[in-house]
Amino acid sequence: MYNDIVDLKNFYDSNLGHIARRLIRRKIRAIWPNINGMSLMGLGYTVPYLRPFLGEAERVFSVMPAQQGATPWPDDYSNLTILSDDAELPLQDSSIDRILMVHSVECSEQLRAMLHESWRVLKGNGRLLVIVPNRRGLWSRVERTPFGHGQPYSVSQLSRVLRNNMFIAGHVNRALFVPPYRWRVILRSGYSLEDLGARWLNHLGGVLVIEAIKQIYAPSRFKPSISRERQLVLNAVTRVSTFQKSDIKE
Repeated sequence: MYNDIVDLKNFYDSNLGHIARRLIRRKIRAIWPNINGMSLMGLGYTVPYLRPFLGEAERVFSVMPAQQGATPWPDDYSNLTILSDDAELPLQDSSIDRILMVHSVECSEQLRAMLHESWRVLKGNGRLLVIVPNRRGLWSRVERTPFGHGQPYSVSQLSRVLRNNMFIAGHVNRALFVPPYRWRVILRSGYSLEDLGARWLNHLGGVLVIEAIKQIYAPSRFKPSISRERQLVLNAVTRVSTFQKSDIKE
């Protein structure tokens, strides 16, 4: 189940939310240092992480799932958000260079369809960056933050989900080694604690940051459904073909 848009916005407006946003942004930038001239789509609640790309990417926008709700963004620019079903994206095939997913994979009730749609709209050399709560981290166990809701993942679990949906997991990183508490000492020394945790407790980061590559020649795992009308036509063609063959034999 998705977090409500009001709860998400309130969290990122808080001091702890500011720390989380800055620390995760650093990891995103480390993986995507330059997307100049590319199109970037956010899926889920990604607006806290998209602003640095506004003056760089050719096109930046956020798709907010209907189950979550939407809010206009940014405040000082034309609206760049879309409200949509996460399994039916209103975009053309192979039209997006990069997709950032935050607060979506762990919450979606139709994950396979959402990943299939993301695969469809990505270009052949497109990249998908997924940020999810780490099963081994402390943030997934504290419900006062959005990362404490939904399904947390380990690296192997998320890699398997991506592989089963026509993506190849690549670069793996972690963030949010800072404890998810609003203590002043934590808020003041967030960067120092983050660097220490990344060095000595690498597997205990609060979130996983995994980049995935679109698998071009993957067989589709979604079998197209045949409508009743089409099935009747196919049956009729089969009967006619069988009848003609029997005439030839006679």
